[in-house]
Amino acid sequence: MPPSLPSTINIREPRWDQSTFQGRAKHFFMVTDPRNLLLSGAVLEEARRVVEDYRAGRIPPGLTEDQLWKAKYIYDSAFHPDTGEKMLLVGRMSAQVPMNMTITGCMLTFYRTTPAVLFWQWVNQSFNAVVNYTNRSGDAPITPSQLATAYVSATTGAVVTALGLKSLTKHLPAIIGRYVPFAAVAAANCINIPLMRQRELKLGIPVTDENGNRLGESTAAAQKAIFQVVVSRIGMAAPAMAIPPVIMNALEKRAFLKRYPYLNAPLQVGLVGFCLVFATPLCCALFPQKSSMPVSRLEPEVQARIWEKDPQLETVYFNKGL
Repeated sequence: MPPSLPSTINIREPRWDQSTFQGRAKHFFMVTDPRNLLLSGAVLEEARRVVEDYRAGRIPPGLTEDQLWKAKYIYDSAFHPDTGEKMLLVGRMSAQVPMNMTITGCMLTFYRTTPAVLFWQWVNQSFNAVVNYTNRSGDAPITPSQLATAYVSATTGAVVTALGLKSLTKHLPAIIGRYVPFAAVAAANCINIPLMRQRELKLGIPVTDENGNRLGESTAAAQKAIFQVVVSRIGMAAPAMAIPPVIMNALEKRAFLKRYPYLNAPLQVGLVGFCLVFATPLCCALFPQKSSMPVSRLEPEVQARIWEKDPQLETVYFNKGL
């Protein structure tokens, strides 16, 4: 009979070392795995039972460490970390690749007419709003007014950028026009994420020492966290919106696509999907989830409170979000 699994495995944290890029990449490849969308309700509930039983100290006979970690990642893919509620299907991290490959592929295919630009930028920002709502913090929930403001502002920013650049690139080579959707998405991310997290910019986010002891709230840490998330989100979109246009521009000049023009959209979506399978987890892993900054770069009043408690402390930590 195999030995009983120890009760000391910390399944509230990722399985791999998050201080290294490789460890973070492995973690996010699991988190964003699209196959989790195909799991039945019974499989999800079984994973929930295994995780909750283990946390409560009840270890099923024969449970292995690999089975425990698999259940943990299945549970995390479908249930909200703060509330424990099952998340909307299209808002889960595992839906990022299939949803974004479809939306981005269509944005890159149907970019020539104004109605198409308006429609697909609206669809993209609607999807982003669902993702932001689904993954909202349980401690600092997004209010309906914040969600609406971010949604309207990001959609407006994306559409204005797309239409403005579209008019400016009319007389430039066709390949330049293909990059208009990427510029619009980048602009929308720069608007959407800070607006969605405006409460953190006003009041700050919790900062802790290396042992997780809360030291206060810092707006400087919030600014760094939001900057890192914006860079990661734009980085996720970059390969999928930069590489396929070059390939499609070359293919459209050949006889094959001229003979079968209806293959344009499926090819574009497939190319985008291939890029996103790798870009999504790798760009999520660019920065540690538990980010850090020197105490000396915090606001003076926060520095004073921290150094009053611990004059030797040099670095604080915070959760950057996704």
